[in-house]
Amino acid sequence: MGSRGAQSSPPPQGIYVPVPTFFAKEGSANYDPISPPLDLDAQTEHSLFLVRGGIKGLVILGSTGEAIFVRNQERHELIKSQRKALDDAGYKDRPIIAGTASQNIEDTVELIKDSQAAGAEYAMVLGPGYFAPATSQVGLQKWFEAVADRSPIPVLIYHYPGVTNNLYIAPSTFEKLAQHPNIVGTKLSHGIIDDQTLIAASPRIDHDHFYVFTGLGQNLLPVLTIGGVAAIDGLAGCFPRLVVRLFRTYMDSSAKGTSKKDIDEMRDLQFRICEGEKLVAAWGVVGMKEAIARVWGIGSRTGGRLPLAGGFQDGEKEWAKWETVFAGLKELEEKFKAEGKEG
Repeated sequence: MGSRGAQSSPPPQGIYVPVPTFFAKEGSANYDPISPPLDLDAQTEHSLFLVRGGIKGLVILGSTGEAIFVRNQERHELIKSQRKALDDAGYKDRPIIAGTASQNIEDTVELIKDSQAAGAEYAMVLGPGYFAPATSQVGLQKWFEAVADRSPIPVLIYHYPGVTNNLYIAPSTFEKLAQHPNIVGTKLSHGIIDDQTLIAASPRIDHDHFYVFTGLGQNLLPVLTIGGVAAIDGLAGCFPRLVVRLFRTYMDSSAKGTSKKDIDEMRDLQFRICEGEKLVAAWGVVGMKEAIARVWGIGSRTGGRLPLAGGFQDGEKEWAKWETVFAGLKELEEKFKAEGKEG
């Protein structure tokens, strides 16, 4: 886009998945225990599993994608391969949002430009948290505006205090950033419901052009009720139809008039999602790779780059804590698949 041009459009509303980056299994060709190569076959298998389950688009190389462990050349190869896989399978309408996790404006813009060249339609830009305690709201505003001015594709602000040294981006700062024509939304990966409300329901934000996504599926129903558009959610990487079902039930019931039956169904779905999200909260990407491999046989339970290599520290004992919940969620996912309403 460059500079302050015409208003960019946000990504389509729906459930997105911050996909794990799959690395080669032990014993595979060119395996390196320190830095195993990408496993693009597993990546593609997972991507198609998601879009067939109703996922609107993919976030590649976010926090769950271990972006900080992936080299720039690999980033390009990863994004390009998944854009091609989606296109070849008839899913040209499912956008790819590329994550960036650089502290430097010029480096961030370079990553965005390369991501666009590889096939990404949007950029999700992590806040610069290295000097979080000394960073002012004005400084943050100018940093994001400088990135958005230079970005050739629309930008979403990624607010995840857990990986940015507890960097705080105030609702008032979001109100200012939402006025930038090339900033089209945010992913809020925190549970501060009052701040989420002050952004998603703010009368000082044009919500047709600035979308609020929760980064926490466990917050999906409450965030929808306050004006958020959907979720970019980790658990949906294992149970896409489950999370999509809650989103679609909310949207359908809102359109026709919400009944008590709808509310009961949505509460039940949210409860089940919250049960599964406890694994994501406890183990992050390590837990997601374990779950996806154990439940669906996609990828490797231990396929990661140091220091995350090795999966659960006490594999079977740890999985035993989650097995009953995840077996129940798999049963629900397969029930929804059989109904054929998603995908």
